Amino acid sequence: MGACASTQTTTMPTNPKFGMRLPKQQQHQHQQQSNLDSIKIIHMDGCVEEFSDPIKASKITSRNPNFFLCNSEQMLIGSCVPSLSPDENLQIGQIYFLLPLSLAQSPLSLPDLCNFAIKASSALRTLQSPFFR
Repeated sequence: MGACASTQTTTMPTNPKFGMRLPKQQQHQHQQQSNLDSIKIIHMDGCVEEFSDPIKASKITSRNPNFFLCNSEQMLIGSCVPSLSPDENLQIGQIYFLLPLSLAQSPLSLPDLCNFAIKASSALRTLQSPFFR
């Protein structure tokens, strides 16, 4: 599973003054800051789109007509996945899933939620890996 190319932000943990890699502690701080400074959209195939500026949900769903966006923090066991309104602005620091419309009316089970968490963890780890920068 690979990461899709970022469309509007870069997350290279280098010292811009010298172009050298940052020490591990500074890399970790940079990665944490990067997580807070961007919007991440995780696709079901493991691709991650990353945006540094707010964007409307409709910009994403118009390119993916059989899918809907949901905020990862609003996914609850036993509840249907809440779809974002097309007019809603995606928020910096949030992680969103781009899910097939077939999941819109199905309550989430614990295994479903675990699978999404694993997919997000894997995709974000790949995005932070120095081999994908």
